[in-house]
Amino acid sequence: MATYDLEEQEQIAEIKAWWKQYGNLLSGLITAAAIAVAAWQGWNWYQHNQSAQASLVYAVLQKAIADQDSQRIKAASGELVDKYGGTTYAPLAALQTAKALFDGGDAKTAKLQLAWVVEHGKDELRDLARLRLVALLLDEKAYDEALKLLDGTPSPGFAARFADSRGDVLVAQGKTAEARVAYQAALASLEGAGENGKGKSSLQDGQANAGYRASLQLKLDALGEAI
Repeated sequence: MATYDLEEQEQIAEIKAWWKQYGNLLSGLITAAAIAVAAWQGWNWYQHNQSAQASLVYAVLQKAIADQDSQRIKAASGELVDKYGGTTYAPLAALQTAKALFDGGDAKTAKLQLAWVVEHGKDELRDLARLRLVALLLDEKAYDEALKLLDGTPSPGFAARFADSRGDVLVAQGKTAEARVAYQAALASLEGAGENGKGKSSLQDGQANAGYRASLQLKLDALGEAI
């Protein structure tokens, strides 16, 4: 029994020595892990709460757009961008606000909304904002700025639209040869998408692509034969 007690005491002594050496480190790791878990849970709650609040403001925006109330549109959209800019509602709201304001004759504010989506949006929404902003810049004859927006590789499915818009800007600049190349690239993108099975999900999609292809061909034909 005495031998067992002695062994037990030695084990306790070893544990105390180990704890003295590594106890603070272990406590720190446990505390850090607990903080990380709490932070993660808190972030998830915050994100969920932000999304829920943003959805309410987004509903207000939809009603304001339906009522064509420009002041309420700007107020709701501004709140979404300022307070809930990290949610998916913000870029959607900015795109819809831009269209509503442009239709209402406020192209200047519409451009600001689109520019925000270009800077803060992601993937397809960002590219859609780029295309719409290019159209406004084309109307203003801001050709260089429009072409700059079209630089870079767009999201899948937007290649044809980007090449088409580039062709429109180049035509406006009188650069017929470059515009022809852009329209040809747009047609090639549509054909490539068809071969890969894109755009074939429904008859309506196929008809839309056919109509768009015809429109591109008309633009290309209007440029005449290459010299």
